[in-house]
Amino acid sequence: MWFPHYRLNKSMTYFARYLPILDWGRRYDRSAFSNDMIAAVIVTIMLIPQSLAYALLAGLPPEAGIYASIAPIVLYAIFGTSKALAVGPVAVVSLLTASAIGQVAETGTAGYAVAALTLAGLSGAFLVLLGVLRLGFLANFLSHPVIAGFITASGILIATSQLKHILGISAHGHTLPEMLGSIGAHLDQINLVTVVIGLSATGFLFWVRGSLKPLLKRLGMGPLMTDLLAKAGPVAAVASTTMAVWIFDLHGVGVKIVGDVPQSLPPFTIPGLSPDLIKTLLVPAILISVIGFVESISVAQTLAAKKRQRIDPDQELIGLGAANLGAAFTGGFPVTGGFSRSVVNFDAGSETPAAGIFTAIGLTVAALALTPLVYYLPNATLAATIIVAVLSLVDFSILRKTWGYARADFIAVAATIALTLIMGVEVGVASGVGISILLHLYKTSRPHVAEVGLVSGTQHFRNVKRHAVETNPNILTLRVDESLYFVNARFLEDLVHSRVTAGCDIKDVVLMFSAVNEVDFSALESLEAINLRLIDMGVGLHLSEVKGPVMDRLKKSHLIGDINGKVFLSQYDAWVSLTR
Repeated sequence: MWFPHYRLNKSMTYFARYLPILDWGRRYDRSAFSNDMIAAVIVTIMLIPQSLAYALLAGLPPEAGIYASIAPIVLYAIFGTSKALAVGPVAVVSLLTASAIGQVAETGTAGYAVAALTLAGLSGAFLVLLGVLRLGFLANFLSHPVIAGFITASGILIATSQLKHILGISAHGHTLPEMLGSIGAHLDQINLVTVVIGLSATGFLFWVRGSLKPLLKRLGMGPLMTDLLAKAGPVAAVASTTMAVWIFDLHGVGVKIVGDVPQSLPPFTIPGLSPDLIKTLLVPAILISVIGFVESISVAQTLAAKKRQRIDPDQELIGLGAANLGAAFTGGFPVTGGFSRSVVNFDAGSETPAAGIFTAIGLTVAALALTPLVYYLPNATLAATIIVAVLSLVDFSILRKTWGYARADFIAVAATIALTLIMGVEVGVASGVGISILLHLYKTSRPHVAEVGLVSGTQHFRNVKRHAVETNPNILTLRVDESLYFVNARFLEDLVHSRVTAGCDIKDVVLMFSAVNEVDFSALESLEAINLRLIDMGVGLHLSEVKGPVMDRLKKSHLIGDINGKVFLSQYDAWVSLTR
């Protein structure tokens, strides 16, 4: 009688792998519901002005930000594995969106909105494909220093792009020189009332972020209410400036406002299927997917580690892909897991992805009931919200840290920052990927190979340059500290040749493979070339401490049979055998 029950559990386990909601949903209880609801209220309050602001940054109508925060959140809750990640529009992805679709359509046109839907659809499809093929590891090719450099440069570009709204002028540009040049050329258009609103909102938001919470704590307010009021700072800025514009009719003196926002649920939309449009947006969609995934997975893993929870990177790809596909069919634009709102979600006590579903419900209510209230919302306030949010991303300390630790990483960071600022975000992303790969290839092309000797009184071998060790002039032992493949195979070949020259005393060369996890075919050919050269010189070639999988592969070749020496289980065995 247990067999049907067993099969049911096995089926549930299989489906739960791809639908994590089946896993955490079975254990959902009243306590989790209460905590998730509280977190959802706080995140919703924070997300309303953020969504409007990031839509503005992407060059889309403000309602697109709300739409992009409803269906994607629900879909991620179904397919994602993080219990705290809050999905929706984020600053860097919104900037990338504006840069990509600005090349194919004019801002404010129907073609621009369709391009945004198509970009989200392509990004979603690419992420799902990577997840199904379990290729999440590809994101590891973007090094953290390069990502930090790109995000720092993007933060500067985003903040600069919003200065036109703070000043009330018309300006354009996708690179820092273009933006600054355009702003300088339009300074005669400055609207002083807009400047007052923008600077006041910016100063207030900075004060809220840095000083409000400590002040409320000193006043004896509880932690929950303190968090709620601190996160409601942007809402207060939105409400006060909107009231000011309405009461004093500031729109009539040139203050630009949001205007009409449709009072409706997210519409059903269809991305553009034009081959030319898809071809144009395919590469930007891939870049957005990679950057969004790296940002999202780093946040998710950081928060999960605090509660000893596990994140499945491949399933995260599917979750984020589903979220972007949801945005594509509900009037949104590309989304990913946001750092600030995810931290807020975590700190507010979110226990399951259901908090995201409750947040989506709150945003749906806002879309139906609150949108008329933002008619007089000044663009300067939304710009202030963006500036305060993105300046926290700017971290020039990464330059100092990499300069002191590894100059190659410093060059990669500096180049990424410079290229992003001077040539734009797409070039910055592409160069960041390229620099990361080149940096990896450069480092592995020159593997660390140490000449080692015996530590007296032990069976351990250490680098002759770092330790006082015993050596034998007739034996050269090289410890290879890297897997051998086509990029670095010739390096080892040249190194052995340079050490074993005509007339030297070396009779045996031992390659210590304790750190070698892989030997590809190019490296095998180099080992065979080393062996043939040493045979001609009358020198023996030996291997020691070869790992099982590597030995299994080598046994399939002619090397082991042709080698001019032996394969030793340990380096000490080689030492004892060859010094007799």
